[in-house]
Parts: sequence; structure tokens; C-alpha cells
Amino acid sequence: MKIHFRRALMLASTAALVQLAPMAANAQSMPAQGQSEAGWRHTVGLYMFAPLSTTGTSTINGSSVPIDLDLGDVLDLLDFAASGRYEAWNGDWGLIVDANYVGIEADGNLPGPGGAPFDVTVRQKWLALMGAYRVADGTYGSNRQRFTFDLQGGARYNNLKQEANIGVLPTAGGDEGWWEPVVGLRGMWRLNDNWTTIASLELGGFGAGGNDLQIGANVGFDYQPWEKTAITFGYRYFSMDYATTLPSGAFAYDTEQHGPYVGVKFFF
Repeated sequence: MKIHFRRALMLASTAALVQLAPMAANAQSMPAQGQSEAGWRHTVGLYMFAPLSTTGTSTINGSSVPIDLDLGDVLDLLDFAASGRYEAWNGDWGLIVDANYVGIEADGNLPGPGGAPFDVTVRQKWLALMGAYRVADGTYGSNRQRFTFDLQGGARYNNLKQEANIGVLPTAGGDEGWWEPVVGLRGMWRLNDNWTTIASLELGGFGAGGNDLQIGANVGFDYQPWEKTAITFGYRYFSMDYATTLPSGAFAYDTEQHGPYVGVKFFF
């Protein structure tokens, strides 16, 4: 049974990684052009992350497989993905709600004569609640363009499901959820009336619930040709190192991804 399971997991190994495809939106500690700083200001962002490279290891029921995937492999098995972030700021203080969901499905038959049917389901979702504080707000360069830096911190609930069904054998895998701390740093530099550069770093886990460390780093641009809407794009690095032990054996994934992201922001 273990040999058959390893084959099914290898054939559907993309599923163990693609759950990380959504990304958190970089919203606004710096008000958008035309956005009032009197009272509350709000930003809603919707994003997608396209990992050009995904490498790591996926483990279910104590069976591990190495994974080395490109973007085409990821898209083949993607079932549904959604990612959004809401930020509300008043002066230097902000509130952040970050939500992500990705579902993956793969099915087929094991290789060889009379190969048993299999299906693999992977789902990851998280919800983060954070506070933020703008620690720097000034100008730079001869044109006196504005820049800001903000710090973020709070808690995130993660849920990971990795399950495989092979023929008439019992379902392998599990569905695990845990709370973890998360902290972040973000800088924004306005280039002109339409363009802003953004760089951010987010760290989570720190051993909570089995997640040793989760890293998200982004560098990109906002382009705002409209008063209340901006297009954002750039490059992202993401890694996660999660492991726990279930009654059926080790349950883990340890992965790294990088690639471009693109999204849209709405200001009000």
C-alpha cells in the first residue's frame, strides 16, 4: 500500500504545493493619490501569484516525494483560488484583514496493468487579523516625493488539507488547522503622480502549530491611472516549512516558490 501511495502522490505532487499560489495584497499605509487623510481611508486588494518555480518536499502518511515544478504544472491542477486583503487606516494606525483560499484536485489511475484509480485533494486557507503602525512618513530626492514605512503584527489561522484516495484503501492524509503569529514590514516610495514602488516582508509561524517559518517577500509597483483604482504588479518569494505527526504518520510540506504577481486595488 505504501508503494502505491507514493506513486499516487508523485503523480499528483503539484497539489501539495499549489495551495500557496494566492498572495496577500499590499494595501496602503501611504494614502493613494486623491485619497483623503482626514478620518478613515480604506483599501481592498485582489491578487494572484504565478509561481514560475516551486521546489520542496510533500509528506503524507510518512511518505515523502521531492517536487520540482514550473508554472504549467501548477496551472494544470488548480481548481479554485481566491485572495483578498482589506486595510483601514486612520492617521498612523491601521487594521488589516487578509484572507486566502486555494483548492487543488488531481485524479487518474496508477501506472501499470490494472492500475487502481486515485484522487488527491489539497486545500489551504488562512485568515489573518493584524494591527499596523506607520513608523516613518517623509520625503526624499530633489522632487520631494513621499515615502512611508509601516510595521504589522497579529495572528493568522491556517488550515491545510492533504488527502489521497486510492482504490478501496482508506483515505490517507489529514486536515490540520493552527493559529500562528505573523509580523511584517512594508515600505512605499512614490515615484510620480501615477507610480509607487512597494517592498514588503512578512514572517509567520515561528514554530506555532508545527509551522517553523513562513516567509513572504515582495518587490513591485502600483500604477494608478484612475482616481480610485490601481494596478499592481511585481515579483514574490514565498516559503513555508510545516510538519506534524498524525496517527497515520508524518504530515508535512516544506516548499519554496518565486514568480510574478499581479492584482488590482480599490480605494475609498
